[in-house]
Amino acid sequence: MTGAGTTSVGAGDGAALSGTERDRIAGVLAGIACAAGVVLVRHHRSDCPHVLKTDGSPSSQADIEAERLILAALAEAFPAIPVVAEETCHDVPPADRFFLVDPLDGTRDFLAGTPDYSVNIALIEGNRPVAAALAAPGLGRVWFAGVRACEAPIEAGRPGAGRPIQVRPAPEAGLVALGSRRHGDPETEACLAALPIASRTSAGSALKFCLVATGEADIYVRCGPTMEWDTAAGDHIVTAAGGCVLTPTGRPMIYGRYALSYRNDPFVALGDPALSPRIALPDRGPLIRPREAGPVSPGPHP
Repeated sequence: MTGAGTTSVGAGDGAALSGTERDRIAGVLAGIACAAGVVLVRHHRSDCPHVLKTDGSPSSQADIEAERLILAALAEAFPAIPVVAEETCHDVPPADRFFLVDPLDGTRDFLAGTPDYSVNIALIEGNRPVAAALAAPGLGRVWFAGVRACEAPIEAGRPGAGRPIQVRPAPEAGLVALGSRRHGDPETEACLAALPIASRTSAGSALKFCLVATGEADIYVRCGPTMEWDTAAGDHIVTAAGGCVLTPTGRPMIYGRYALSYRNDPFVALGDPALSPRIALPDRGPLIRPREAGPVSPGPHP
């Protein structure tokens, strides 16, 4: 499906992946994400059938078709690695090495006809992402990272020539802050109020991580609930580009929290890690009850 061939990388090989392997896997994931983007583009700005989940967030025919393509492509390229994906296999326990997939991040914006939706795919090793790709087919851009972080144009449904990307130091004139069109809250406002924000820009989906990674923005704060498949790819791309993504403890995000139904804590994505001492995220403890207390449906998009 992707021309990548089959790899021998498995779910629990014991040895950590080398940098060369991680960069190669990131390139494969970029191709898969772009191929899923072709499916999404076919449905974009059309009357795409959709339903509301129990939490009120939408799931569309585009989500389902894109996820089906991604799962088939991952099974072809990495047959030994399990996948946790939002639409059809979000209740799968993690392995020592597993994929996190969001086939359409920003479904509300997608259904509204805006272009900044994304496809997110990340490979987790232990509890951190080690390779990832994030495609924004509506914008014709794809980002991917193993050890190196890169961006490429999407050309005929495939990644074009990639170029390295890097975060920027915090500008003396003030920071560019990114926010969601649909998810604002007083805790996020309080966090940003303590910083020298020069301007704010709204953007949909996990695209916000990549704008930080390329130095087009400096900070993205999210205090409301998100899921691990929403953030893993963007987290890794920001980190590989020289930035950081931190939780209220001041530590990086961790992944594979099956007992918490893969829910995230509040987080901040920073282009300049030197800003981290000035960040005060709300520490509310776990956002949901442990899985043993009952099932929880997938949550909203970032």
